Amino acid sequence: MLCGMSAPQAIALALDGPLAVATLARAPVNAIDEAWLARLDRVLDALEQARGVAALLVRSGERAFCAGADLAMMRSRFDSEQGRARMVAFVREIQRVYARLERLPQVTIAEIGGAALGGGFELALACDLRIAANDARLGLPEVRLGLVPGAGGTQRLTRIAGEALAKRLILGGEAVSGEQAAALGLVQWAVPAGELAARALALAAELTRIPAAALAACKRCIGAPQRGVDGYEAEVEATASLLGSAETQRLVREFLEKRR
Repeated sequence: MLCGMSAPQAIALALDGPLAVATLARAPVNAIDEAWLARLDRVLDALEQARGVAALLVRSGERAFCAGADLAMMRSRFDSEQGRARMVAFVREIQRVYARLERLPQVTIAEIGGAALGGGFELALACDLRIAANDARLGLPEVRLGLVPGAGGTQRLTRIAGEALAKRLILGGEAVSGEQAAALGLVQWAVPAGELAARALALAAELTRIPAAALAACKRCIGAPQRGVDGYEAEVEATASLLGSAETQRLVREFLEKRR
């Protein structure tokens, strides 16, 4: 059910040199269903195959960033064991796709201009960086529907914000503004709504001026403990690899020449 929109249009991907922009475009609120999720999976396929892309900006062309799972779809499956089994499989698939997003070598940025709730906020949590409009609404309200934030929300929010804050937000089903989210450490930046698009694009553009290999290596090192890898050894291996890079050698030489 795509509200008259074909699945490939549910998320538009634009590649511009080192910058990729994925625009969520399922009217009216980017509700998540199987077709939407399959399109996101194909976007990730394209990014994994793309060469020279350093950063991915995830934004919305709708009023909401993403309001979470399609409630009409969920409601249609509650009444039968088979339907409930399909919903469980759907949750597993969301987890898989969001994990792919989290593992991308590119730096990922969520531009949150409107409501990011439930699976929509979990999508943003799977990104490396988050910038929100001051008046955006962010939260995981699933508990109020008798559910859990099952698309990785309990895990990523706890890792990002700490157990105490995660319990406050998840157990209370609390939504906060973008401004509050920045104060709590849920997003890295909050800005006036009228400035959001320009600020997010400027942030993404700044990242594309950094060597993509170094960005990817830093991501691997930061995420090493989550993969059960020794982070210190990951740093050594990344250093050895980058020292052999012509781009790194050039940048170091230029830096030393300026110091002289």
